[in-house]
Amino acid sequence: MLKKAVVLSSGGLDSTTAVAVAKNQDFEIYSISFDYGQKSRKYELRSAKKVARFFNVKEHKIFKIDLRTLGGSALTDIINIPKRRSLKHIQREIPVTYVPARNTIFLSIALAYAEVIGSQDIYIGVNAIDYSGYPDCRPEYIKAFQNLANLALKMTISGKKIKIHTPLINLKKSEIIELGIKFGVDYGLTHTCYDPDEKGRACGECDSCILRIKGFKQANLKDPIIYKKNMF
Repeated sequence: MLKKAVVLSSGGLDSTTAVAVAKNQDFEIYSISFDYGQKSRKYELRSAKKVARFFNVKEHKIFKIDLRTLGGSALTDIINIPKRRSLKHIQREIPVTYVPARNTIFLSIALAYAEVIGSQDIYIGVNAIDYSGYPDCRPEYIKAFQNLANLALKMTISGKKIKIHTPLINLKKSEIIELGIKFGVDYGLTHTCYDPDEKGRACGECDSCILRIKGFKQANLKDPIIYKKNMF
């Protein structure tokens, strides 16, 4: 009987690769996605559903948490999405696309779901190399949350332990893509862009697109998604 894993799935490149890693490690996948009021939620969630079908996950749940009530981020508030920033600039400071406490909120839901289904394993596709400076993507944050998780649940008090898996945390974007290709990921199913057009085409200019484009170029692979402009 396969062990169960809860995998956070945004429909993006990194989280989809995390789903593939968990699948390859012989877990039964219970994927979760979030409609938190993000501007690109229509396309993110559409991709997350496609990814769930592609990997034949056991269950895919979408949780609705409206973080627009809090605001404070270009993804959930009336703040412009940064465009055409240099890689050096992207990696130097925490951008306005940072959503306050997002991973803490998401992991808390994942933790509760894991206890309900009897899973001790949670996968999240955070990355500390090619990322946009988010503090809740750092190894020390994940370690601290795992420590909290193992103090928080009925099942952990009973002797079971929760493990937060971060298989991509020390990989460059190109290495993440190469790992996904190895495990059969179809990156054409994924959505990364913070500011897609009305057809869902990626802008090619936001931080998330820039990091994705860099990754595919360094991996010497063609990105299968459609951009508003020809990026390759």
